[in-house]
Amino acid sequence: MDTTVFEQHESSIRGYCRNFPTVFASASNARQVSEDGTSYIDFFAGAGVLNFGHNNPRMKDALIEFLRNDGVAHSLDTYTTTKRDFIARFHEVVLAPRGMDHRLQFMGPTGSNAVEAALKLARQATGRREVVAFSHGFHGMTLGALAATGNHAFRQWAGVPLNDVVRLPFETAPGGDTAVADYGASLRDPSSGHTAPAAFIVEAIQAEGGVNVASSEWLQQVQALAREVGALFIIDDIQAGIGRTGSYFSFDGMGLDPDIICLAKGLGGFGTPIAMNLNKPEVDEHWSPGAHTGTFRGQGLSFVAGTVALDYAADRDFLDQVEAKGRVMRDRLEQIAADQPGWEVRGKGMMQAIDTGDGALNKQIQAEAFQRGLLFGPCGSGGRVNKLIPPLTIGEDDLDQGLDLFEQAVHAAREGS
Repeated sequence: MDTTVFEQHESSIRGYCRNFPTVFASASNARQVSEDGTSYIDFFAGAGVLNFGHNNPRMKDALIEFLRNDGVAHSLDTYTTTKRDFIARFHEVVLAPRGMDHRLQFMGPTGSNAVEAALKLARQATGRREVVAFSHGFHGMTLGALAATGNHAFRQWAGVPLNDVVRLPFETAPGGDTAVADYGASLRDPSSGHTAPAAFIVEAIQAEGGVNVASSEWLQQVQALAREVGALFIIDDIQAGIGRTGSYFSFDGMGLDPDIICLAKGLGGFGTPIAMNLNKPEVDEHWSPGAHTGTFRGQGLSFVAGTVALDYAADRDFLDQVEAKGRVMRDRLEQIAADQPGWEVRGKGMMQAIDTGDGALNKQIQAEAFQRGLLFGPCGSGGRVNKLIPPLTIGEDDLDQGLDLFEQAVHAAREGS
């Protein structure tokens, strides 16, 4: 394993490679193989990008055909057959069954850019500046998205003030059960000094924040307050969406009607980058042509693979399997946590986690898992939460083996602590 080139020439900012100290050479579905032939079960899945596995064969065939036929790989925002196919299929599979008429806005290919566009549109639509975001939320690394992000470890690198955000506790955080009602009361009081915000931005499941799962009742409360004060209701479903929870959106079935939905990561299916916002028509009309531009607005490879990915979203049997695998994961994690006082299991679908309350221990668990051939990443405050997000397409044998390896890593780390 030769990492000399990386160590000599790549920026010091590299991060994940420090936790996975090997050189990967190939990958298939839920496995990555290093150049020395070691096979790793992937419970990290590109931080939620690879919902349909590495080198998904159905997507790969479609991409090869697209390239052989000289398909339009880069198009800015001009019309192409591949974009038309994606939009039509997305409307058919996702929007129409839910009675949604949201417009599809493509922007730069990252989740951060989706959030930036959503915040800009909310401010344009309302003429207001402040946005309400929640503790432990993660919305991206560019300045607007970073202002809405709660994690100090990321915020400290901004170099400028991160303003125009009101921070409220998330439902599961201390004070979260009353914070929205209290904030609403202050907005109704003309002497409180508070003015109505442009938007409320929230994750139904805070993935990077520690797999904190909001209830439908609490999310409805946030939405109701947004409606009352004339603010937009934005759901960031960038990591928890695209089938991860057993339905296309992580908030399906909760009685919610967001003004804007931010999507990215698994949207392109294959791992090629794409981001998209779903904007209600009456909100979208506040854009002018070119008001939020970008060189890579939904490139052709992502449209092709993303259209194939929508076949999975239309397959109820597949989504039922996601729910079943999620139950297997949760049962195993609850068994692991059962004899550990204070450990908590939480999650939804195939995003499951154990909160050990101990970031140092979790770092050792991650190292022990890597030595045994399992990839995953801690998250939450100080890395206190072990988050497991394997590809939704993982086979049952690999899922069971990966959970065995995780359990072995937990025991080894505890014995060594």
